[in-house]
Amino acid sequence: MRLVLLGPPGAGKGTQAAILSEKLNIPHISTGDLFRANIGEGTPLGVEAKEYIDAGKLVPTEVTARMVEERLAEQDAENGWLLDGFPRTVEQAEILAELLDRQGQKLDGVINYQVDEDVVVERMLARGRADDNEETIRTRLQVYRDETSPLIDHYGDALINIDADGEVEEVNARTMERLGQ
Repeated sequence: MRLVLLGPPGAGKGTQAAILSEKLNIPHISTGDLFRANIGEGTPLGVEAKEYIDAGKLVPTEVTARMVEERLAEQDAENGWLLDGFPRTVEQAEILAELLDRQGQKLDGVINYQVDEDVVVERMLARGRADDNEETIRTRLQVYRDETSPLIDHYGDALINIDADGEVEEVNARTMERLGQ
């Protein structure tokens, strides 16, 4: 299965991705992990990404897309993957579609974890991270809505909406059911 995971910060994407990765026996590929791995290994893409990050800038889509393309070409991703953090925009979704087309693959679905904003704020405040205060969290949620709502429209019928409110096991059971697993 080749799946994209969408959902606001605090929706539980990372938690669900880890469980799905194990149950479906496919790698969870997050852009954050890709950046850390490429930077840590000092790859040419990592060096390029680090320059942007060190300057406080976003890593350009083109650099991120090349990292994703290289990762999807690795052997463990041959039978599928879960993509988390890419695409974030319609432009990136189109790049992903082209990349998959070149590799003779297709996307099987886009899981969209939906959760009430107040629940997200409560969850994120409970994590106790220093950078998590209500104002910061609500700003991040607004940025997510602004960036991702066009992406949700773009995927339309490919979207698999999942209610992400509830216990981890409940959300996972809903996801597996919708995936026909």
